[in-house]
Amino acid sequence: MPTPPSPIAYIDLKTQQGLIRKQVEQRFTAILDHGAYINGPEVKELEDALCAYTGAKKALAIGNGTDALIVPMMAMDLKADDAVFIPAFTYNATCSAVMIAGATPVFVDVRARDFSMDPADLEKQIAAAKARGLNPRLIIAVDLFGIPADYEAIFAIAETHGLQVMADAAQSFGCRWKGKYAGAIAPVTGTSFFPAKSLGCYGDGGAIMFADESLYEACEQIRWHGTDANRKESVRVGFNGRLDSIQCAIVTEKLKLFPGELARRHEIAAVYNEKLAGAFDAQDFGPDRDSGWGYYTVAIDDRDGVQAKLKDDGVPTAIYYPQPLHTMKAFKHLAPEGGCPEAERLTARVLSLPLHPYMTDAQVDYVVERFLAAVGR
Repeated sequence: MPTPPSPIAYIDLKTQQGLIRKQVEQRFTAILDHGAYINGPEVKELEDALCAYTGAKKALAIGNGTDALIVPMMAMDLKADDAVFIPAFTYNATCSAVMIAGATPVFVDVRARDFSMDPADLEKQIAAAKARGLNPRLIIAVDLFGIPADYEAIFAIAETHGLQVMADAAQSFGCRWKGKYAGAIAPVTGTSFFPAKSLGCYGDGGAIMFADESLYEACEQIRWHGTDANRKESVRVGFNGRLDSIQCAIVTEKLKLFPGELARRHEIAAVYNEKLAGAFDAQDFGPDRDSGWGYYTVAIDDRDGVQAKLKDDGVPTAIYYPQPLHTMKAFKHLAPEGGCPEAERLTARVLSLPLHPYMTDAQVDYVVERFLAAVGR
């Protein structure tokens, strides 16, 4: 049986930790010394660093990636008859966030070529929502697997129909559209710092980034129980959406490594693209959309069989996602007429290969070799 040159991790946080452990421990000591465990100086330090990297005008550290979507929607004051358009092929948190914020999610199918929200179906679902008596308000553009959504088409549709746009960049920190980084593309962007993300903390965490500052003040209030600047009076409904000083310190240290890590992700993806060309259906996203390579996801026939062969050969993989949102128990009452055929097809075919910045060249070559063998090439 083939064996890898060294054990391959799907995500390698241990090697990364070895590079920053001393700095993180020093950060912990500083926080223990100053005692500002909530809203310490590390919070603003991270927010400023996020703006510096992404080009966003403002940023707010948030307790998790789901809250990073809920808070802006609360700031938009969405109602039950307001329609929020989301892709059917993404993580369930996107849909849950819409419902928690009090609005009605409307599922949009995705395109086969890039797995992203299909602009043609978006137009169709906007018309269908209006026919149902809903008020179209917001499009959530999901940068799936690290690849920017088709913002050119989405912004045009939003302008035509008078809709707002928010980006779900939970998987795409570091991606770019027409030279702009996630965080500076859409007016407001939510991201996640879950440990498995390309930029993550050691627990739950997230951030909201603003290219347009109009929602910033309301979001800042909502994440702190809706209170005013003095933290005394509730001026709107809010909740505890803060990110602790310790987690902010961790993300700040990881952000220092991020440019080099992103470059290595690009190197590995380039190897996969070249050596696996023709062996799978790839996300085709064009020159204006530069992936953050949160995941390297392929679409193949006999996905489960290929995954089993790779597991036997010591190659870890993951499936994002095995079920489209509109078929899930909690959301199926919202399924559009006719379903979302492409999302349904993709959930049976997608497989994510290991891609992290601490893979060796030998490990990458081994993944290539075993994948080609598994698909019979």
